[in-house]
Amino acid sequence: MANRRQSHRVVVIGLGRFGSSLAIELVRGGSEVLGIDNNPRLVQKLADELTHTAIADTTDVEALTQLGVPEFQRAVVGIGNDIEASILTTSVLSDFAIPSIWAKAISRQHGRILERVGAHHVVLPEHDMGERVAHLVTGRMLDYIEFEDDYALVKTLAPAEAIGRPLGETKVRAKYGVTVVGIKRPGTGFTYATPETVVNADDILIVAGERDRVENFADLV
Repeated sequence: MANRRQSHRVVVIGLGRFGSSLAIELVRGGSEVLGIDNNPRLVQKLADELTHTAIADTTDVEALTQLGVPEFQRAVVGIGNDIEASILTTSVLSDFAIPSIWAKAISRQHGRILERVGAHHVVLPEHDMGERVAHLVTGRMLDYIEFEDDYALVKTLAPAEAIGRPLGETKVRAKYGVTVVGIKRPGTGFTYATPETVVNADDILIVAGERDRVENFADLV
């Protein structure tokens, strides 16, 4: 039980737009969050939103130690514009042997350096959002999420060849190499799709598979 509570404790370092929105969302999800920044204005702004806040130089080992940061299992470095502070802070967290370190990068080169100094996960918010919007602008997809190893999940309308037939009969997986994992009918929530699910013209599908394959499937609409 104690380990479970500890896993829901997150330290978020850097309370700019990215760090603050992430920290607030973590609190809403039930996590205990310590937010740290060297800007008193940002810290004061979030004092009532987060579990704990502190003003500190996040590259200072002693300062972070006094705040109990080495005791956390999860850490997020939301520092973006100050690349030096971002790298040094991530390095300090790595020296603390924190098991899960997430770090924001402003470029792929920045991200590679963060990985070298100890970040387990690197996030490029602007790059990732740009890729996602690019897929949506074409109108083929209603939503798009890409994961590791070129695996993606898309929300799209049903292609004509799948309408009026059970999914098992359409042989979508065999023909296109994708899996319809969910379906939404107008006025209802999403439900799991089964081979017996009959697809209607106005249904929205959640489709999973390799990126190129789900994109090709979305092109059928």
